Amino acid sequence: MAQPSNIAQPPPRIEFEQWREVARSEFSTEYSVSFPSAAVSGIAPNDTVRPRIIVPTGTFGPVPVVVLLHYWGASDVSLERNIAKRLAQAGVASVIVPLPYHLDRTPQGMVSGQLAVEPDMHKLQATMRQSLLDVRRAVDWIESRSEFDKTKIGIAGTSLGALVSALAFAVEPRFAASCYLLGGADIAHILWHSSRVVSQREELRRQGYTEGKVRQELAGIEPLNYLDKADTRPSYVIAAKFDTVVPPADAEKLIGALGNVQSTWLDTGHYGGALVQNKLVRAVAGFFSQTFRGPGFAAPNSLYAPTIRWGINLNDETGLQVMAGIDVWRLRANGETFAAVMITPRGGAGFIGHTISKNLAIGVTVLRKRTTIGALWSIVL
Repeated sequence: MAQPSNIAQPPPRIEFEQWREVARSEFSTEYSVSFPSAAVSGIAPNDTVRPRIIVPTGTFGPVPVVVLLHYWGASDVSLERNIAKRLAQAGVASVIVPLPYHLDRTPQGMVSGQLAVEPDMHKLQATMRQSLLDVRRAVDWIESRSEFDKTKIGIAGTSLGALVSALAFAVEPRFAASCYLLGGADIAHILWHSSRVVSQREELRRQGYTEGKVRQELAGIEPLNYLDKADTRPSYVIAAKFDTVVPPADAEKLIGALGNVQSTWLDTGHYGGALVQNKLVRAVAGFFSQTFRGPGFAAPNSLYAPTIRWGINLNDETGLQVMAGIDVWRLRANGETFAAVMITPRGGAGFIGHTISKNLAIGVTVLRKRTTIGALWSIVL
């Protein structure tokens, strides 16, 4: 598929300002720096990038460093700070880069990330290109500092940040390793099937777009068109089996496009990972610390996370009622046949059933006095 000539073009080199110390703790020192975005949007707050840098204390010589990218709509970078803290304890530095239209790059009167994903193909391409150039300029800045080991630069992103990370890893050879948390590839498929972009998808439909047409127009920023299966740089993907924001099929596409990759699957949806955030932080930090400083990384077979559902249960005893529950048993790894313990307005109940469509399962509802045929429409967090 044809690729535009400018997507792999690095940003022009610039002179960087000195960084400024802003905080100090037992394990790390935090600095701030700012530089102009290499892709000018014309919106002043968005056109200056202000990364935060966390450098481990008590280390000698240049240290490995990881660029960290947040999820869409982030109002803070608490997850990235937690990863950075864990990395610092392992002697690895971090550079947290705010994505376009997020955090302090948000235009006045807007919500963080509001302008980052719009139903406009030209704007989507421009925002993705700006994200990529900002990341590559951050690598230029890293190379300007003697504190960092230029041969051990990693990149990690969550959700939208993972999508940007995949594109950056594909076109930026200075990245030595990559990690993707709840991310994927195939932007068109994500836009056409994600539960997170319903209004944007409907607007695109009104404009006459189909998934195929979106894929054609976004080909120039699609990571799958740049990733190389023969690439031996190590990567790690953490995905969720019941993700409706980034469908599991798109996480599989990312895994399949990476050359030297390990993966771990959570028994959750997109948001269920928040319940086991410490485990995820340890896994991401462990990948980089063991890849850069240790004997090599071996992905855990699993990271236990509860499969929590909420939705509607229908049976002929209690009728239609809302429910929240947790899976206690599954016949198959993909959860097609499962048993869940539920809480409803009428008390506790159980459900055993088989998934017949994306969110609908048919089976039996176990009540206090009887068991009856039932249906369950649910979303996994």
